[in-house]
Amino acid sequence: MNILISGATGNVGQAIFSSFLKNEPDTIIAGVRNPNEATDKEKIPASFSIKEFDFGKTDLFSKYLEGIDVFFLLRPPNIADVKAVFKPLIEAAREVGVQHIVFLSVQGAEKQSYIPHHKIEKLIVDSGITYTFLRPAYFMQNFITTLRKDIVERNRIYLPAGKARFTIVDVKDVGAVAAKVLLNPEAHQNKAYELTNDELKNFGELTEQINQVWHKNIEYVSPNLLSFIYQKLKQGNNLIFTFVLIMLHYFPRLREAPEVSNTIELLLGRKPTSFEEFLEREK
Repeated sequence: MNILISGATGNVGQAIFSSFLKNEPDTIIAGVRNPNEATDKEKIPASFSIKEFDFGKTDLFSKYLEGIDVFFLLRPPNIADVKAVFKPLIEAAREVGVQHIVFLSVQGAEKQSYIPHHKIEKLIVDSGITYTFLRPAYFMQNFITTLRKDIVERNRIYLPAGKARFTIVDVKDVGAVAAKVLLNPEAHQNKAYELTNDELKNFGELTEQINQVWHKNIEYVSPNLLSFIYQKLKQGNNLIFTFVLIMLHYFPRLREAPEVSNTIELLLGRKPTSFEEFLEREK
């Protein structure tokens, strides 16, 4: 069985590869934009192969997917045009005989028709290819990537999230679930899994926990939308990235609080990582 992982050098891709054993019997392939770049090669263990996979080259989708049985699909944050990119991608997968797609979606995608993940899920269902949808909660890793600059340089978390409550999950847990599904897709055909730990907290509570574990004095500031947009653009962020932050942090204020799920424990046979455990690990 040939398994292709798109977004192999990103956080989720890296978590998936770290969950595979070196002697896996299947052919596991890392899809990267430029296979010749040394930095990309360094991120992929030597026991796995590498091939080109560039979302910007829609005319090569059939070539990329030829001979692939199981395809892990991750939507790059900068690509929102589902019709231009993901429609031809799913069509190519069907035409070349991909048997199963594991798609990294988001929690609640089935209820939010305006987000790209919802539309991609529908394309996959309509294609007739068997699938597994992974719908993770808010990534804990956002605190050490997207939000890191504000935390380190300004001692604050600056987000328009108000008092909205969020479910959270460790990317490493998501990667472990993805690896398990990819190696045995028949057991997970046409299923959708919400991936969370057992915590439901607002950003004020998460910030307080950060301060306790990291011995910091971080302030959580929830600005109005105009102030948030102005500040992000002033810091040099583009409008698309700013909108993604709004979608992730402001829109949840307009919906009911999400539910926690025990899926990770059921699939992995262990408790999911707690936020405190994550903070201690990443201290």
